[in-house]
Amino acid sequence: MDRVRTYGHGGALGISYVDHGPDWCMLSLPYDDRLVAGRDGVLASGPIVSLMDMATSLSLWVKLGRFRPQATLDLRIDYLRPARPGAAIVGRGECYGITRSVGFTRGIAHDGDPGDPVAHVSATFMFTDAG
Repeated sequence: MDRVRTYGHGGALGISYVDHGPDWCMLSLPYDDRLVAGRDGVLASGPIVSLMDMATSLSLWVKLGRFRPQATLDLRIDYLRPARPGAAIVGRGECYGITRSVGFTRGIAHDGDPGDPVAHVSATFMFTDAG
């Protein structure tokens, strides 16, 4: 899973693997001045959206125990507060349901304290193969 850091969009953002369990995956987005939205040093929302799309997406593959092609069908992020300037963001996605054609996930993004999240996310993914 450490290949996340070297390929594609996630690699360009510096996203890296942290940990996973039977139905969840945790990734990290390091602080980078190039990803700051304004003069206040807070990371822009776009990289956090990418982090959470990846974390929730990967949680499906972890639960399935294999790769299965999919597309993001819906991704909702509720921002609770700005990230702390200079802090890395940790994203944890959890898969809580899979049907024949859709996977259901949720997660949080935080900057050091999971009890004080930056954002909550819910996402659904449509499988693009026959299964």
